[in-house]
Amino acid sequence: MIRPADHPAIPAEKIGVLLINLGTPDAPHARAVRKYLAEFLSDPRVIEIPRLAWKPILHGIILRTRPQKSAEAYNQIWTNEGSPLRVIAQRQAEKLRAAMPDVSVHYAMRYGSPGIAAAIHNMFREGCTRILTAPLYPQYCAATTATANDAVFAALAAMRWQPALRTLPPYYDDPLYIDALSASLTRQLKALDFEPDRLVLSFHGMPARTLELGDPYHCHCHKTARLVGEKMGREVDITFQSKFGRAKWLEPATDATLAAYPGRGIKRVAIAAPGFSADCIETLEELGIRGRETFEHAGGERFALLDCLNDSPEGMDMLTRLISRELAGWQPRS
Repeated sequence: MIRPADHPAIPAEKIGVLLINLGTPDAPHARAVRKYLAEFLSDPRVIEIPRLAWKPILHGIILRTRPQKSAEAYNQIWTNEGSPLRVIAQRQAEKLRAAMPDVSVHYAMRYGSPGIAAAIHNMFREGCTRILTAPLYPQYCAATTATANDAVFAALAAMRWQPALRTLPPYYDDPLYIDALSASLTRQLKALDFEPDRLVLSFHGMPARTLELGDPYHCHCHKTARLVGEKMGREVDITFQSKFGRAKWLEPATDATLAAYPGRGIKRVAIAAPGFSADCIETLEELGIRGRETFEHAGGERFALLDCLNDSPEGMDMLTRLISRELAGWQPRS
Protein backbone atom coordinates (compact mmCIF):
# COMPACT_ATOMS: atom_id res chain seq x y z
CA MET A 1 0.00 0.00 0.00
CA ILE A 2 1.31 3.45 -0.96
CA ARG A 3 0.55 6.09 1.67
CA PRO A 4 0.79 9.88 1.32
CA ALA A 5 4.15 11.28 2.39
CA ASP A 6 2.61 13.05 5.39
CA HIS A 7 0.61 10.02 6.56
CA PRO A 8 1.32 9.18 10.23
CA ALA A 9 3.16 5.94 10.92
CA ILE A 10 0.92 2.95 11.50
CA PRO A 11 2.30 0.04 13.55
CA ALA A 12 1.96 -3.48 12.22
CA GLU A 13 -1.19 -5.17 13.43
CA LYS A 14 -0.77 -7.40 16.46
CA ILE A 15 -2.81 -9.67 18.64
CA GLY A 16 -2.73 -8.65 22.29
CA VAL A 17 -3.41 -10.43 25.57
CA LEU A 18 -4.12 -8.53 28.76
CA LEU A 19 -3.83 -10.51 32.00
CA ILE A 20 -5.94 -8.94 34.74
CA ASN A 21 -5.76 -9.43 38.49
CA LEU A 22 -7.37 -7.66 41.44
CA GLY A 23 -4.71 -5.18 42.51
CA THR A 24 -2.40 -4.08 45.27
CA PRO A 25 -1.22 -0.89 46.95
CA ASP A 26 1.93 0.69 45.54
CA ALA A 27 3.62 0.51 48.94
CA PRO A 28 3.00 -1.10 52.36
CA HIS A 29 2.22 2.28 53.90
CA ALA A 30 -1.07 3.59 55.28
CA ARG A 31 -1.33 6.38 52.68
CA ALA A 32 -0.85 3.99 49.75
CA VAL A 33 -3.21 1.44 51.28
CA ARG A 34 -5.86 4.14 51.87
CA LYS A 35 -5.72 5.15 48.20
CA TYR A 36 -6.04 1.53 47.11
CA LEU A 37 -8.90 0.74 49.49
CA ALA A 38 -10.76 3.89 48.50
CA GLU A 39 -10.83 2.71 44.89
CA PHE A 40 -11.54 -0.92 45.73
CA LEU A 41 -14.30 -0.29 48.26
CA SER A 42 -15.96 2.37 46.09
CA ASP A 43 -16.75 -0.21 43.41
CA PRO A 44 -20.51 -0.95 43.49
CA ARG A 45 -19.75 -4.48 42.28
CA VAL A 46 -17.71 -5.06 45.45
CA ILE A 47 -19.93 -3.28 47.97
CA GLU A 48 -23.57 -3.72 46.99
CA ILE A 49 -24.92 -1.12 49.40
CA PRO A 50 -26.67 2.09 48.24
CA ARG A 51 -24.07 4.80 47.72
CA LEU A 52 -25.77 7.26 50.05
CA ALA A 53 -25.60 4.75 52.91
CA TRP A 54 -22.13 3.40 52.13
CA LYS A 55 -20.17 6.59 51.47
CA PRO A 56 -20.30 7.95 55.06
CA ILE A 57 -19.26 4.52 56.40
CA LEU A 58 -16.39 4.24 53.94
CA HIS A 59 -14.97 7.72 54.39
CA GLY A 60 -16.04 8.32 57.99
CA ILE A 61 -14.98 5.01 59.51
CA ILE A 62 -13.24 2.46 57.27
CA LEU A 63 -10.72 4.70 55.53
CA ARG A 64 -9.83 6.24 58.89
CA THR A 65 -9.09 2.96 60.64
CA ARG A 66 -8.45 0.10 58.21
CA PRO A 67 -5.45 1.47 56.18
CA GLN A 68 -3.01 1.33 59.09
CA LYS A 69 -4.03 -2.20 60.03
CA SER A 70 -3.86 -3.36 56.42
CA ALA A 71 -0.48 -1.66 55.97
CA GLU A 72 0.88 -3.69 58.87
CA ALA A 73 -0.35 -6.86 57.15
CA TYR A 74 1.21 -5.85 53.83
CA ASN A 75 4.50 -5.12 55.60
CA GLN A 76 4.68 -8.75 56.71
CA ILE A 77 4.59 -10.09 53.14
CA TRP A 78 6.24 -7.29 51.13
CA THR A 79 9.39 -8.34 49.29
CA ASN A 80 12.48 -6.51 48.06
CA GLU A 81 10.90 -6.64 44.58
CA GLY A 82 7.62 -5.17 45.82
CA SER A 83 4.10 -6.50 46.28
CA PRO A 84 4.02 -10.29 45.78
CA LEU A 85 0.90 -10.07 43.62
CA ARG A 86 2.43 -7.53 41.24
CA VAL A 87 5.75 -9.37 41.10
CA ILE A 88 4.02 -12.65 40.24
CA ALA A 89 1.74 -10.95 37.69
CA GLN A 90 4.79 -9.51 35.96
CA ARG A 91 6.47 -12.92 35.89
CA GLN A 92 3.35 -14.54 34.47
CA ALA A 93 3.29 -11.95 31.67
CA GLU A 94 7.00 -12.41 30.95
CA LYS A 95 6.70 -16.18 30.74
CA LEU A 96 3.60 -15.98 28.55
CA ARG A 97 5.49 -13.66 26.18
CA ALA A 98 8.28 -16.22 25.96
CA ALA A 99 5.80 -19.00 25.25
CA MET A 100 3.83 -16.93 22.71
CA PRO A 101 6.35 -14.66 20.95
CA ASP A 102 3.89 -13.59 18.25
CA VAL A 103 1.48 -12.14 20.83
CA SER A 104 1.81 -8.85 22.70
CA VAL A 105 1.28 -9.72 26.38
CA HIS A 106 0.57 -7.12 29.07
CA TYR A 107 -0.83 -7.26 32.59
CA ALA A 108 -3.03 -4.87 34.55
CA MET A 109 -4.78 -4.54 37.90
CA ARG A 110 -8.45 -3.75 38.38
CA TYR A 111 -7.53 -1.46 41.26
CA GLY A 112 -4.24 0.39 41.54
CA SER A 113 -1.52 0.25 38.93
CA PRO A 114 -0.87 -0.63 36.21
CA GLY A 115 -4.46 0.22 35.34
CA ILE A 116 -6.68 -1.49 32.79
CA ALA A 117 -7.55 1.58 30.71
CA ALA A 118 -3.92 2.66 30.38
CA ALA A 119 -2.88 -0.86 29.39
CA ILE A 120 -5.53 -1.12 26.66
CA HIS A 121 -4.65 2.30 25.23
CA ASN A 122 -0.95 1.39 25.22
CA MET A 123 -1.67 -1.92 23.52
CA PHE A 124 -3.75 -0.25 20.82
CA ARG A 125 -1.06 2.35 20.18
CA GLU A 126 1.50 -0.40 19.64
CA GLY A 127 -0.74 -2.01 17.03
CA CYS A 128 -2.99 -4.44 18.92
CA THR A 129 -6.17 -4.43 16.85
CA ARG A 130 -7.41 -7.63 18.47
CA ILE A 131 -7.21 -8.04 22.24
CA LEU A 132 -8.07 -10.93 24.54
CA THR A 133 -8.59 -9.74 28.10
CA ALA A 134 -8.06 -12.46 30.68
CA PRO A 135 -9.41 -11.86 34.20
CA LEU A 136 -7.47 -14.50 36.12
CA TYR A 137 -10.35 -15.61 38.32
CA PRO A 138 -11.17 -19.30 37.76
CA GLN A 139 -14.56 -19.00 39.46
CA TYR A 140 -16.91 -16.33 38.12
CA CYS A 141 -18.02 -13.66 40.56
CA ALA A 142 -19.60 -10.29 39.86
CA ALA A 143 -17.18 -8.70 42.34
CA THR A 144 -14.13 -9.98 40.43
CA THR A 145 -14.71 -11.15 36.86
CA ALA A 146 -17.58 -8.80 36.09
CA THR A 147 -15.96 -5.68 37.47
CA ALA A 148 -12.76 -6.42 35.53
CA ASN A 149 -14.84 -6.69 32.37
CA ASP A 150 -16.68 -3.47 33.31
CA ALA A 151 -13.36 -1.63 33.41
CA VAL A 152 -12.35 -3.09 30.04
CA PHE A 153 -15.62 -2.07 28.41
CA ALA A 154 -15.41 1.40 29.97
CA ALA A 155 -11.94 1.85 28.47
CA LEU A 156 -13.24 0.89 25.03
CA ALA A 157 -16.22 3.20 25.42
CA ALA A 158 -13.81 6.12 25.62
CA MET A 159 -12.01 5.15 22.39
CA ARG A 160 -12.97 6.42 18.94
CA TRP A 161 -11.17 3.55 17.20
CA GLN A 162 -11.72 0.39 19.18
CA PRO A 163 -9.84 -2.90 18.91
CA ALA A 164 -11.77 -6.15 18.51
CA LEU A 165 -12.26 -7.75 21.90
CA ARG A 166 -12.59 -11.19 23.46
CA THR A 167 -12.78 -12.01 27.16
CA LEU A 168 -11.54 -15.18 28.87
CA PRO A 169 -14.49 -17.07 30.37
CA PRO A 170 -14.32 -18.57 33.87
CA TYR A 171 -12.41 -21.83 33.91
CA TYR A 172 -13.41 -23.29 37.28
CA ASP A 173 -14.15 -26.75 35.84
CA ASP A 174 -11.89 -26.69 32.80
CA PRO A 175 -9.77 -29.87 32.64
CA LEU A 176 -6.68 -27.72 32.00
CA TYR A 177 -7.22 -25.90 35.30
CA ILE A 178 -8.21 -28.98 37.31
CA ASP A 179 -5.23 -30.93 36.00
CA ALA A 180 -2.79 -28.08 36.69
CA LEU A 181 -4.14 -27.44 40.17
CA SER A 182 -4.16 -31.12 41.09
CA ALA A 183 -0.60 -31.61 39.80
CA SER A 184 0.66 -28.55 41.66
CA LEU A 185 -0.97 -29.54 44.94
CA THR A 186 0.19 -33.15 44.62
CA ARG A 187 3.76 -32.02 44.01
CA GLN A 188 3.71 -29.71 47.03
CA LEU A 189 2.11 -32.27 49.32
CA LYS A 190 4.78 -34.82 48.43
CA ALA A 191 7.46 -32.27 49.39
CA LEU A 192 6.08 -31.84 52.93
CA ASP A 193 7.75 -33.60 55.82
CA PHE A 194 4.39 -34.64 57.26
CA GLU A 195 1.14 -36.16 56.00
CA PRO A 196 -1.78 -33.78 56.51
CA ASP A 197 -4.94 -35.02 58.18
CA ARG A 198 -6.86 -32.60 55.99
CA LEU A 199 -6.35 -30.71 52.75
CA VAL A 200 -8.33 -27.48 52.96
CA LEU A 201 -9.32 -25.52 49.87
CA SER A 202 -10.04 -21.97 51.00
CA PHE A 203 -11.84 -19.63 48.61
CA HIS A 204 -12.40 -15.91 49.03
CA GLY A 205 -15.72 -15.34 50.75
CA MET A 206 -18.70 -13.36 49.51
CA PRO A 207 -21.88 -12.19 51.24
CA ALA A 208 -24.46 -14.98 51.26
CA ARG A 209 -26.98 -12.71 49.56
CA THR A 210 -24.89 -12.77 46.37
CA LEU A 211 -25.79 -16.45 46.01
CA GLU A 212 -29.46 -15.61 46.55
CA LEU A 213 -29.21 -12.90 43.88
CA GLY A 214 -27.93 -15.40 41.32
CA ASP A 215 -24.14 -15.13 41.46
CA PRO A 216 -22.71 -18.55 40.46
CA TYR A 217 -19.53 -18.13 42.51
CA HIS A 218 -20.52 -20.46 45.37
CA CYS A 219 -21.42 -23.24 42.93
CA HIS A 220 -18.23 -22.72 40.93
CA CYS A 221 -16.09 -23.04 44.07
CA HIS A 222 -17.81 -26.24 45.14
CA LYS A 223 -17.41 -27.79 41.69
CA THR A 224 -13.72 -26.90 41.60
CA ALA A 225 -13.20 -28.48 45.02
CA ARG A 226 -15.11 -31.62 44.06
CA LEU A 227 -13.21 -32.08 40.79
CA VAL A 228 -9.83 -31.50 42.44
CA GLY A 229 -10.65 -33.99 45.20
CA GLU A 230 -11.70 -36.57 42.62
CA LYS A 231 -8.61 -35.95 40.50
CA MET A 232 -6.28 -36.25 43.48
CA GLY A 233 -8.16 -39.19 44.94
CA ARG A 234 -8.42 -37.66 48.39
CA GLU A 235 -10.90 -35.89 50.64
CA VAL A 236 -10.82 -32.09 50.62
CA ASP A 237 -12.60 -29.58 52.83
CA ILE A 238 -13.94 -26.37 51.29
CA THR A 239 -14.01 -23.13 53.30
CA PHE A 240 -14.44 -19.40 52.67
CA GLN A 241 -12.18 -16.66 54.01
CA SER A 242 -11.92 -12.86 54.26
CA LYS A 243 -15.27 -12.04 55.84
CA PHE A 244 -15.91 -8.30 55.96
CA GLY A 245 -18.69 -6.54 57.84
CA ARG A 246 -21.63 -7.91 59.82
CA ALA A 247 -23.68 -9.50 57.04
CA LYS A 248 -23.93 -13.27 56.72
CA TRP A 249 -21.20 -14.65 54.43
CA LEU A 250 -20.68 -17.92 52.64
CA GLU A 251 -19.80 -20.74 55.04
CA PRO A 252 -18.03 -22.62 56.48
CA ALA A 253 -15.55 -19.89 57.43
CA THR A 254 -11.87 -20.72 57.09
CA ASP A 255 -10.82 -19.25 60.44
CA ALA A 256 -13.61 -21.01 62.36
CA THR A 257 -12.80 -24.30 60.63
CA LEU A 258 -9.09 -24.06 61.49
CA ALA A 259 -9.93 -23.23 65.11
CA ALA A 260 -12.25 -26.25 65.40
CA TYR A 261 -9.97 -28.85 63.79
CA PRO A 262 -7.70 -29.69 66.77
CA GLY A 263 -10.71 -30.35 68.99
CA ARG A 264 -11.82 -32.92 66.43
CA GLY A 265 -8.42 -34.62 66.45
CA ILE A 266 -7.25 -32.98 63.22
CA LYS A 267 -3.78 -31.77 64.18
CA ARG A 268 -1.97 -31.62 60.81
CA VAL A 269 -3.32 -29.45 58.01
CA ALA A 270 -2.34 -28.28 54.53
CA ILE A 271 -4.28 -25.38 53.06
CA ALA A 272 -4.47 -24.03 49.52
CA ALA A 273 -6.35 -21.15 47.88
CA PRO A 274 -7.30 -22.32 44.38
CA GLY A 275 -9.44 -19.27 43.64
CA PHE A 276 -6.34 -17.05 43.57
CA SER A 277 -4.13 -17.20 40.48
CA ALA A 278 -1.26 -15.59 42.38
CA ASP A 279 -0.22 -15.42 46.01
CA CYS A 280 -1.20 -12.17 47.69
CA ILE A 281 -2.14 -10.72 51.07
CA GLU A 282 -5.17 -13.03 51.36
CA THR A 283 -3.00 -16.13 50.98
CA LEU A 284 0.36 -15.14 52.44
CA GLU A 285 -0.83 -13.10 55.41
CA GLU A 286 -4.42 -14.12 56.07
CA LEU A 287 -3.84 -17.85 55.63
CA GLY A 288 -0.09 -18.27 56.02
CA ILE A 289 0.30 -16.11 59.12
CA ARG A 290 -3.05 -15.56 60.81
CA GLY A 291 -4.47 -18.91 59.74
CA ARG A 292 -1.44 -20.70 61.14
CA GLU A 293 -1.72 -18.78 64.42
CA THR A 294 -5.41 -19.64 64.74
CA PHE A 295 -4.77 -23.35 64.11
CA GLU A 296 -1.75 -23.63 66.41
CA HIS A 297 -3.39 -21.62 69.20
CA ALA A 298 -6.26 -24.11 69.11
CA GLY A 299 -3.80 -27.01 69.52
CA GLY A 300 -2.80 -27.78 65.94
CA GLU A 301 0.67 -29.27 65.46
CA ARG A 302 1.62 -29.02 61.77
CA PHE A 303 0.43 -26.44 59.26
CA ALA A 304 1.43 -25.88 55.63
CA LEU A 305 0.30 -23.17 53.23
CA LEU A 306 0.56 -24.42 49.66
CA ASP A 307 1.46 -22.02 46.85
CA CYS A 308 -1.03 -20.78 44.30
CA LEU A 309 -0.36 -21.71 40.68
CA ASN A 310 1.57 -18.44 40.30
CA ASP A 311 4.16 -18.72 37.50
CA SER A 312 4.87 -22.40 38.23
CA PRO A 313 5.37 -24.82 35.33
CA GLU A 314 1.88 -26.23 35.91
CA GLY A 315 0.33 -22.78 36.07
CA MET A 316 2.08 -21.39 33.02
CA ASP A 317 1.36 -24.46 30.91
CA MET A 318 -2.32 -24.14 31.80
CA LEU A 319 -2.38 -20.41 31.11
CA THR A 320 -0.59 -20.76 27.78
CA ARG A 321 -3.00 -23.44 26.62
CA LEU A 322 -6.07 -21.55 27.83
CA ILE A 323 -4.95 -18.38 26.06
CA SER A 324 -4.01 -20.22 22.88
CA ARG A 325 -7.43 -21.83 22.76
CA GLU A 326 -9.23 -18.51 23.20
CA LEU A 327 -7.12 -16.93 20.44
CA ALA A 328 -8.14 -19.60 17.92
CA GLY A 329 -9.09 -18.06 14.58
CA TRP A 330 -7.22 -14.83 15.19
CA GLN A 331 -4.20 -14.45 12.98
CA PRO A 332 -2.18 -11.25 12.53
CA ARG A 333 -2.57 -9.78 9.06
CA SER A 334 0.50 -8.79 7.07
